[in-house]
Amino acid sequence: MQYINTKAFAEQQDRNDPLNSFRDQFHFPVDQKGNPKIYLCGNSLGLQPKQTSAYVQQELEDWAKFGVEGHTDAQSPWLTSHEDLAKPMAEIIGSQPEEVVIMNTLTVNLHLMMVSFYKPTNTKFKILIESDAFPSDKYAIGSQLKFHNIDPKEGLILWKPRKGEHLCRHEDFESLIDLHKDELSLVMIGSTNYYSGQAFDLERIAKRCQEENITVGFDLAHGAGNIQPNLHDIGADFAVWCTYKYLNSGPGSIGGCFVHEKHIKSTTIDRFVGWWGHNKDSRFNMRVGFDPTPTADGWQLSNPPILSLAGTRSSLDLFEKAGFDNLREKSIKLTGFLEFLIDELKDSSISILTPRNASERGCQLSIQMKNADRSLFEKLTAKGVVADWREPDVIRIAPAPLYNSFTDVYEFIQQLKHCLHD
Repeated sequence: MQYINTKAFAEQQDRNDPLNSFRDQFHFPVDQKGNPKIYLCGNSLGLQPKQTSAYVQQELEDWAKFGVEGHTDAQSPWLTSHEDLAKPMAEIIGSQPEEVVIMNTLTVNLHLMMVSFYKPTNTKFKILIESDAFPSDKYAIGSQLKFHNIDPKEGLILWKPRKGEHLCRHEDFESLIDLHKDELSLVMIGSTNYYSGQAFDLERIAKRCQEENITVGFDLAHGAGNIQPNLHDIGADFAVWCTYKYLNSGPGSIGGCFVHEKHIKSTTIDRFVGWWGHNKDSRFNMRVGFDPTPTADGWQLSNPPILSLAGTRSSLDLFEKAGFDNLREKSIKLTGFLEFLIDELKDSSISILTPRNASERGCQLSIQMKNADRSLFEKLTAKGVVADWREPDVIRIAPAPLYNSFTDVYEFIQQLKHCLHD
């Protein structure tokens, strides 16, 4: 796509955008004068769809009207409410509906998956992750190693960028597999790195693990709703994600989990269990042994939080209407425009950490501001830009295609120029 560094070009792209009407379906924060802020922070918290309040209110009304019988009589019956979301979520992560379950939150789900899929032995006990994985992943994996009486210094292998580089190279990952294949029990990689914005080649990673019979899982916290991981086709064993970032379900909202079909019907696989994972045909018999639901639902512990599900349903309804392929197409153009405008600044103090290849990133660009400190970010904030600062010198900018516009991107660059020259 040929870009032009003018506001008129940005506005024309917005007029031509077939997804432009979705912007009006979201609440934008406003400044003291009531003007919408430039919100480019969907990688931390997605905006609230305007229809979400109606979805939540419907659940409150059904609760008031039906009491416990809302489980069967609510507009979206609570007994099957999470099941209704499996199909639209499967479209987003590239899976079969029976491989998806909406439950818990991300790190809880990671722990539950590791109960099932981290099976250390005396010789195969190590876990490989990317060195700059999101801290919660590191904490969870470190604690799992300790739970199995394994020193993390001994059991954790880090996939690191080369000296002087910011991005991980897949050939280095493969070298680590070659070196440690007889010791590795699990590979657990963040699909899209929260700091650099690098989207890893999940198919390449999964294939290499499968060649050596190593279990592989992915954290899609920054991938779900951003890139298409195609989890079923690549044969990932499991994946976990949150829904409050690109999936706009609300702060701290419920997460999701993927278990490949090759595992979901197993009755011998280890798992922590609870009553909501019991086969629903006999769940309420109460006095029989645990019989897992023969889908990813078999990993559930408790009945889901209905008000949180309402926010998730609201956003997924918009994703269905927009079409994920359409969103990804717009995302590539929108992030490409941001990249073009940053380059147009011709400022040697600014560099982009995120890969230049659109297939190796989602909608986030991580911008390194050399010789800058948080004061630059605070100036941007004062000018109505909502973004994200990461120490020591990186601003993360994420134009989400469902509600952000080319004009948002253009106006951000204008504010950045002002702040750089103040």
